[in-house]
Amino acid sequence: MLGHQPRELPYTNPEHLRLALEQLGPTFIKLGQLLSTRSDLLPPDYLQELARLQDGAQPVPGDTVRELIRQELGMGPERLFAEFDEEPLASASIGQAHAATLEDGTPVVVKVRRPGVVARIQEDLEILQNLAAQATRRWDAAADYNLTGIAGEFARTLRAELDYLQEGRNAERFAENFARDPGLHIPRVFWDTTTSRVLTLERVSGLKVDDLDGLDRAGIDRRALANRAVGAIAKMIFEDGFFHADPHPGNLFIETGGRIGLIDFGMVGEVDEKLRQQLAALLVALARADPERAGPALLDLSVAKRPVDRAQLRADLAAVMALYQDRRLAEIEIAPLIGKLLALLRDHHLQLPRENVLILKMVLMAEGMGVRLDPEFNVAETLNPYAQRLALQSLSPFAYAMRLGRAGVDAAKLSVELPGKLRRILDAIDTDGFELHLRAAEIEPLLGRAERIGNRLVAGLIAAAFIRGLGELVVADKDEFRRWARPLMGAGLGAAGTLGSYLAWTGRRKKR
Repeated sequence: MLGHQPRELPYTNPEHLRLALEQLGPTFIKLGQLLSTRSDLLPPDYLQELARLQDGAQPVPGDTVRELIRQELGMGPERLFAEFDEEPLASASIGQAHAATLEDGTPVVVKVRRPGVVARIQEDLEILQNLAAQATRRWDAAADYNLTGIAGEFARTLRAELDYLQEGRNAERFAENFARDPGLHIPRVFWDTTTSRVLTLERVSGLKVDDLDGLDRAGIDRRALANRAVGAIAKMIFEDGFFHADPHPGNLFIETGGRIGLIDFGMVGEVDEKLRQQLAALLVALARADPERAGPALLDLSVAKRPVDRAQLRADLAAVMALYQDRRLAEIEIAPLIGKLLALLRDHHLQLPRENVLILKMVLMAEGMGVRLDPEFNVAETLNPYAQRLALQSLSPFAYAMRLGRAGVDAAKLSVELPGKLRRILDAIDTDGFELHLRAAEIEPLLGRAERIGNRLVAGLIAAAFIRGLGELVVADKDEFRRWARPLMGAGLGAAGTLGSYLAWTGRRKKR
């Protein structure tokens, strides 16, 4: 392949893929970096090779940078800043960073987006999405990988990184969340010199988090540092619901005194209330070693592109849990457990949505960083209190009250829609007779709301009663059915009353 350096040993397939992505340019390098986090899709040898992809690029010339700043901010850097270093601190495919100093002496970093990069990335993204669509149509196995979904997810992530205004807003949100934590430093955003193409942030300096010798010379307690860094990550996920999705060593600086400085806020993730409840359900099931609960919890957190053998899934989960039986969460090594769960997902053709992948990536990176700082570090000990609080919150009376309130809304919607469904049945009877056609597009939204009223058991009972009743209507006297149904729809009864009356009616028919 063009660009490969000759060597005695042949290149492996993972190496061929990495080298091809490097040759294709910045968009495809970013794609490879994203895929390197998808343990639910790729085996370990591909993940390790794609993790070697470097997002480097030739620096933009200084005069081009000055002109771009002048276009964005109305004047050149020599007038906006007391000092501006044209030699970049770092240069990547999307932009590059320059050291500068404000007039009041504040050291800052000015990030400048590369000229023309948006058009190039947009063209590459269109190619990727077209390729994904073609593969889905022509390759049966593509259905297991949801290629169009991955391409769309990647496009959204990359476009968000192109907007420096959004990155600035992300930084301010983190600063607000950690305003009372003196152990984490989020740089200040200087909005007067910030646009979608230029971002000015307070400069963060210090030792790299993986510079172990430097940390020891500075007298930093590495064990305490590991607990503080992973604790901050756990707070983002389990408490704030808003987390930094790329906390690699290059984005973490250790300042004098051990304070952690965090930079680069282009890639973030969010945990909404539904995802919190799903995580809590899985954590509770894992803590109880209960595969009957863990199976549905894992399915709720993933996406199935084909029917799932639930019995086999429970059996596989039981085998994994047996390895950790009688061990507290704080005693479990997280990385091997996650690895086994991800292999199980691949075996059952299950995929994880973006936010869930980012959470797993965060946990794995946190464990790797913690163990590097302190070989005896156990990430589960740090995560355990946050996970327990999350699980308890999901079982609290307030949480149940909130879910009950949402169920009430679903019930109200159901009570409005169900008479309409019955009216369609009557219209069909009044024409050429009654034929039974169950259309999934119409039934599934109705059952979806019914399912959220209680649990899957209740939804199953409602569906069974409803479908059974429709079957009996094939042979029922249509005049008798009209006498029963029309008063209900005229009175606008709720879903429970409608189903109750219907079940009573079918009971009377059976007695005759």
